[in-house]
Amino acid sequence: MSTIVAGHFQLQDEIDHARRELVRAGFSEDRISAFFLNQPGQHDQTPIGGDNMQSPGAKETPEGVLQGAATGGALGVAVGAATAFVTGPAGPIVGGLVGAHVGSLFSLSKMKDAGEKEEGSNANRYEPRQSGMLIAVAADQPDQEARAIDVLRGLGSHHIERAKGTIEGGDWTDFDPLSLPVLVQ
Repeated sequence: MSTIVAGHFQLQDEIDHARRELVRAGFSEDRISAFFLNQPGQHDQTPIGGDNMQSPGAKETPEGVLQGAATGGALGVAVGAATAFVTGPAGPIVGGLVGAHVGSLFSLSKMKDAGEKEEGSNANRYEPRQSGMLIAVAADQPDQEARAIDVLRGLGSHHIERAKGTIEGGDWTDFDPLSLPVLVQ
């Protein structure tokens, strides 16, 4: 496993130029990998597509809906029972059903807005990788790492990150698009 230094660019021409400059700086062509990185959420990591089986912001939805329905149902039954002399024996039943429905809808209104942070989530501590072209080079020695960073920085890379991994035959074999990037300062 090597230290991988990766730089983000927007255009294929920039990647081609970066590859030539890395080779000129002494890196072997088969230790350089370049590819397009999809947008967050579109990495096809699950059998149904996407990155997660469940939306990270929706993990508390079933419990919230049940709590809202139970609370609303209990209040509806109480109101229906209190008005049973007017509504008859169906009052508590109808009140419970209506209350459960309204309660479940109210709980949906309490859900997080898009982009709102979740407490305790690693996804909120770091920015995910943005889509675009990525070029990565394996650096086995500390001087190679510094040289790769200098080349990518000099070419105007948008973000430069450091990772551990394996590049063989021009392919970053163990790249994980969902891993948290460690940006180089």
